[in-house]
Amino acid sequence: MSEVPPSRTAAWELLCRYNATDKARRHALAVEAAMRHFARLAGEDEESWGLVGLVHDLDFEQFPAEHCTRTAVLLREHGWPEPLIRAAVSHGFGVCSDVEPQTRMEKTLFAIDELTGLVAACALVRPSRSVLDLEPKSVAKKWKEKQFAAGVDRSLIERGAAMLGVERDWLIAEVIKALRAEAAALGLAGG
Repeated sequence: MSEVPPSRTAAWELLCRYNATDKARRHALAVEAAMRHFARLAGEDEESWGLVGLVHDLDFEQFPAEHCTRTAVLLREHGWPEPLIRAAVSHGFGVCSDVEPQTRMEKTLFAIDELTGLVAACALVRPSRSVLDLEPKSVAKKWKEKQFAAGVDRSLIERGAAMLGVERDWLIAEVIKALRAEAAALGLAGG
């Protein structure tokens, strides 16, 4: 097993092999952007964190009943380092994985996975259809509307924020910043 992570290009190609939809790919890019942002904030390895964010849902589109389990198998088959495999699998803790997030990378992925989806949904219902003018208070308002982005499990975001020892509103603000930096690639730049 290699201790060297694959290149970003190889990770993207692997993701695309198992995820054909624009929705799945954009979600992966959003989580990658957020993970890179949080790695910078924590003084951690941005490349490793970004790669984990990119492939965390590797199996979801083709193998939803085996989510996280199949990701581990696929990443091992492609020689990924075990710490990155563990991090990817840990985002499903308590839902489809018994791998509890332990490291800062794992806890961050757990916290921001669902949140990136909520932030993107909030941006897309704005008149601008953009994250560039989205404010945290708008996300907090939509948070309370349980029917809005109903597939987003808000309890997982809250658990993740608690794991990290941060306030939910701070986490929301930082995810918005992360997605703004990649708004065009994510389809969140509006007009």
